[in-house]
Amino acid sequence: MNSIYPLGRWLGVLVLAIMLSAWGPAAQVQAQSRNLPDFTNLVDQVGPSVVNIRTIEKVQRGAEQDAQTPDEEMQELLRRFFGIPMPGPRQPQPQRPDRAQPEEKQRGIGSGFILTPDGFIMTNAHVVQGADQVIVTLTDKREFKARIVGADRRTDVAVVKIEANGLPAVRIGDVSRLRAGQWVMAIGSPFGLDNTVTAGIVSAKARDTGDYLPFIQTDVAINPGNSGGPLINMNGEVVGINSQIYSRSGGFMGISFAIPIDEAMRISDQLRASGRVQRGRIGVQIDQVSKEVAESLGLSKPQGALIRAVEPGGPADKAGIEAGDIILQVENTAIEKANDLPRQIGNLRPGSRATLQVWRRGAQRDIAVTIGEFEPEKTASRQRANEEDRKATATRHWGLQVSELTDNQKRELKIKGGVRVEAVAEAAARAGLREGDVITAIANTEITNLAEWEALAARLDKSRPVNVLFRRGEWAQYALIRPTR
Repeated sequence: MNSIYPLGRWLGVLVLAIMLSAWGPAAQVQAQSRNLPDFTNLVDQVGPSVVNIRTIEKVQRGAEQDAQTPDEEMQELLRRFFGIPMPGPRQPQPQRPDRAQPEEKQRGIGSGFILTPDGFIMTNAHVVQGADQVIVTLTDKREFKARIVGADRRTDVAVVKIEANGLPAVRIGDVSRLRAGQWVMAIGSPFGLDNTVTAGIVSAKARDTGDYLPFIQTDVAINPGNSGGPLINMNGEVVGINSQIYSRSGGFMGISFAIPIDEAMRISDQLRASGRVQRGRIGVQIDQVSKEVAESLGLSKPQGALIRAVEPGGPADKAGIEAGDIILQVENTAIEKANDLPRQIGNLRPGSRATLQVWRRGAQRDIAVTIGEFEPEKTASRQRANEEDRKATATRHWGLQVSELTDNQKRELKIKGGVRVEAVAEAAARAGLREGDVITAIANTEITNLAEWEALAARLDKSRPVNVLFRRGEWAQYALIRPTR
C-alpha cells in the first residue's frame, strides 16, 4: 500500500500538469485581452456628437449633354448591337429655354462633429469648399441644411451651423498631453458608411508636412469620407480633426494625419466671430538653416529661419531685417526650423508689435516689428467667379477636370509646372485625387502646362489604368486611376 500512494500522487500531479498546460494558452490570451483598450464606452459617449456631411453642387447642364435624347440613345444602341436600322433623321426641335436649368449633383461626403449644443459643427474646409448646399445628418437620422459660417483653406478648418438645440457636443482635449504610442479612436463616414469606428495609436506629434500646421500622425484607418471627423483620446476628448492620408491608391496605407484641436479651435473661434481668419505676416522669403551655414555663422546648432529675401517696403524691411539674418525667436518662442516662423507670425494679430531675436554676423540682437496682415482669402463670390474662369479653359479626362497653373501657384509650390485639379469624379475620385491637387506627371511623363496634358492625354488609352504623380501641399505622391469598365 505504501508503494501505491506515491504512484497515485504522481499520477495526480501529472494529470494536473496536463490540464494546466491545456488551459494555459486560453488563460494567457484572456489575461492579454484584459490589457487591450475597450472602446465601447467611448463610442457610446462620443458617437452621437459625430455627424455625416453631404454636399451638393448645382451644375449647369450644357448643350452637349442634351445633344441626344433618351430615344436617340436607344436607337443608336439598337443599330450598333442588334443591327436594327434607325428611322430617318428627326427634324430639329426648337431649343427650349428650360434645357439649361441647373441640376443638383452630389459633390462629396465627409464627417464633422458638434462643437456646441446650439448647432455649431467643425469639419474640414475641403469637405464644404465649393458646395452650394450642405446637408448634415445626425446619428438619430435627422437631417438639416447647414450654413457655412466660415472656411479656412490654409489650415483646412471649417465651421458650419445648423438650426437645432440640445445637441450632444464633444469635449475638447489637451493636445500637449498627447504622447506618441497612446491609443486614439476615430469616428466618421469612410466611403459614405456612417458612424464607422476605427482605432490605432499616435505615431508622431508635430509632424511637419509643409502645410500651415504641424499634424498629429496616427495609424488609425482613415479613408475618403473620414475627413472632418474627430480624433478621440481614451478620455473621450477630441484631440484632432482627421484631415489627410498618405496613400498611393486612395485607400488607407497606415499613415494618416489630424489637425491638432488646439490650433483648430483657435481658427474656429475667428471663423465664428468674423467668418474669416486674420493672419500676421512680415514679408520675407525663408529657408532652412543647414549644418554648414550654422557652423559658418557661429551658431551652436542648425536652428531658426534663414532670411533669403525681404519684401521692399514690407514690415520686415521697415523694421530693419536684412537678407542673411537668421530669426531664432518670435516673442520668446524658439524657431527650431524654418516652417515654425510663418506659423508663429501667422498667429499674431495684424497691427501688433512683436520682438524677434535675430542672429546677424555672429551676434544676437532683438528687433521690434509691426505685424502686417496676410492677404485675406477670396470671398465666396470672388472665389466662385475665379473658379468659373478657370473651368472655362479646363478639360476632362479620367473623371478629372484640370486647368492651367498660375505663376503664383508655381512659386508657392516651388515647381516648374503642372495642371491644377478643379474637380474629380468617378475613377479619379476613387484613386484619392481631390480638388486643389497639382498633377506634375502622367504615365511617367512630366507635364508642365495644360497643352502638354492635352497632348499626352490624347495619346493614352482611356480604357487602361494610368499612374499620375501629384502634389498636395508639399507632399508628392502617386495615384493609379483605374477606368470604370
